[in-house]
Amino acid sequence: MKIKFIILGCGSSLGVPRADGNWGKCNPNVKKNYRTRCSALIKSNFKNVLIDTSPDLRHQLIKNNISNIDNVLFSHLHGDQVHGINDLRVFSLKNKKKINVYADKRTGKYIKDTFSYCFNDRPGYPAILKLNKLKKNFSFLDKDNFISINSIPVQHGNIKSQSFIINNKCAYVSDANKIYDKDIKFFKNLKFFIIDCLRINKHPSHYNLNEVIQLTKIIKPKKTILTNLHSDLDYNYLLKILPKNIVPAYDGMSFYIQ
Repeated sequence: MKIKFIILGCGSSLGVPRADGNWGKCNPNVKKNYRTRCSALIKSNFKNVLIDTSPDLRHQLIKNNISNIDNVLFSHLHGDQVHGINDLRVFSLKNKKKINVYADKRTGKYIKDTFSYCFNDRPGYPAILKLNKLKKNFSFLDKDNFISINSIPVQHGNIKSQSFIINNKCAYVSDANKIYDKDIKFFKNLKFFIIDCLRINKHPSHYNLNEVIQLTKIIKPKKTILTNLHSDLDYNYLLKILPKNIVPAYDGMSFYIQ
């Protein structure tokens, strides 16, 4: 079974360009500098698992010809990862059932309180989502096919965010400024390492460029992909300065995990 990973959006919380049209240091003539807010998809022949519901989700799904969502994983409660949740409604209506979403305790409470209409039946508007507690290890199974997920908390400023390791081959760490020492072993020698790299200067809630480069020297992934990119990180500039095994993401970037 083939499992494809699609980076639906790789931009930071304001996207590139920002809503006011500002591109920062990114060249507007380079298409890969156009970045929507972070979401990703684990795509297989039996299940599509979405990671986060970016405010740009509808556009991302249409652009990538995604016609179904079966399950959703939430990394944390910030708006740029959650506020596209209403775009899940069409998939619930289409399949005539609730979509299972998975979140840690804090994120689960936030989405259930903030988007209560998604979880509670109302006259004429049935609930579209079912909230499940995010476990440390779980799998989606279908006969001989499986997608295994390891959920590992990482530091993201003053909160914890969840990172996800898929089939022990690909890690997705979209929002973080520290992987805890006790968990570093889980990230070593992966095939793909997708990591938050907000900007060049240090930031209290996100890894910066130099920190990511140093981290890759410790965990030694075969390929590192930078996401959550701010407007001061031009795509071609990054290609020029980075070693060959570290590349910037772009919206719609995809590859096979297996």
